[in-house]
Amino acid sequence: MTHVLAADPTLADFGKDPLWITIIKAVMIFAFLMLGILFGVWFERKLISRMQNRYGPNRAGKFGLLQSVADGLKMGLKEDLFPRTVDKVLYLLAPVIMVVPAFLAFSIVPFAPMVNLFGVRTPLQLVDLPVAVLFMLAMGAVSVYGVVLAGWSSRSPYALLGGLRSAAQVVSYEIAMGLSFVAIFLFAGTLSTSEIVKAQEQTWFVVLLIPSFLIYVICMFGEAARIPFDLPEGEGELVGGFQTEYSSSLKFALIMMGEYLHTFTASGIAVTLFLGGWRAPFPISLWDGANQGYWPVLWFLIKFVLTFSFIIWVRASLPRVRYDQLMSLGWKVLIPVNLAWIMLVAAVRNVVVNDGNKTLGIGLGAVVVIGALAIWMRFDTVNQRRKEARKAQVEAEFQELSEEPTAGGFPVPPLDLPHYHGVQHKEIPSGTN
Repeated sequence: MTHVLAADPTLADFGKDPLWITIIKAVMIFAFLMLGILFGVWFERKLISRMQNRYGPNRAGKFGLLQSVADGLKMGLKEDLFPRTVDKVLYLLAPVIMVVPAFLAFSIVPFAPMVNLFGVRTPLQLVDLPVAVLFMLAMGAVSVYGVVLAGWSSRSPYALLGGLRSAAQVVSYEIAMGLSFVAIFLFAGTLSTSEIVKAQEQTWFVVLLIPSFLIYVICMFGEAARIPFDLPEGEGELVGGFQTEYSSSLKFALIMMGEYLHTFTASGIAVTLFLGGWRAPFPISLWDGANQGYWPVLWFLIKFVLTFSFIIWVRASLPRVRYDQLMSLGWKVLIPVNLAWIMLVAAVRNVVVNDGNKTLGIGLGAVVVIGALAIWMRFDTVNQRRKEARKAQVEAEFQELSEEPTAGGFPVPPLDLPHYHGVQHKEIPSGTN
């Protein structure tokens, strides 16, 4: 009797592949990410150029498709320079630390359910773990060491400031991002990515947990250091951020590759945890074969490209925020809102699922939402009053200075010309040119 594996893989289906199948899947993921970087750079430049009413890359190859290849070859073949004061070991190691965790984080992303790969029935996912989502968060946290080491080993104040900025930013938004996943764990009952996709068979979590999704989207930009949260690379105030001392060579190419890989990982996790993973969207899902074979790879790629396009759209639309605004949003808004939302989800799910009392669950949810709105309005009113008082104080000070510019010697000190610097000046008769 032949055992037929289910279409939806579970944790029990992993760890049974032959070694050569595992190697093939690893090579496929590596090829996907490398080609994704080449075409992703080209796609971002073309999309932003269209939004800004210009052409973008259009010289190297058809439609400029070979522009990224030319840039990569140029950076790979340029002379590799070392500033004299750098710590060479850490200076070389930092770009590698930024790239490798990004590759590893993508290993838990499921591309499709069980497929027939060269005659072997296997899930189209490199590896899955009981704590797969925590593994992804850990890889994102490890990569910040590369940024910090890049700034510290450069022995440059501007690069060091960029590295410290990145460390503070990742710590702030890593907490909020982790909290945005808690509601998913409560609904799915697992931290395995393949089983989280299975839990979205009826309804995607983006519908059930829209606040968690919105918080994750904000944290996604902070984690990947993309505009409007690209403060570690603040060119305006930090020259070039943590990569200031890295010339346009292979090391610089690795840093840019790490940035794109983190963007791809953030997009892949968004698709997996909130957008149904490889599952077909409605109404395609009504077709019986939509979620079988290699068709799910197409649905995953479409969602992935749309998510990446959204990230590009935000870059072309929003300016960079100030650093105090960035930190204030992470600690004062995202984390408290996340905690309140988790309490609401846990309470409603416990009442509805365990007790079966939907009316009580809806009522409890409504009470929590109204209470949260009341607290927010109260704090908003207090902040508004403080802003108005501060504005009135500034206007009063400005009015006082504008009435008598020389009052107190500010802004222009009084000037006594006859005795200025001990030099006697003759009075100039009126009417003389």
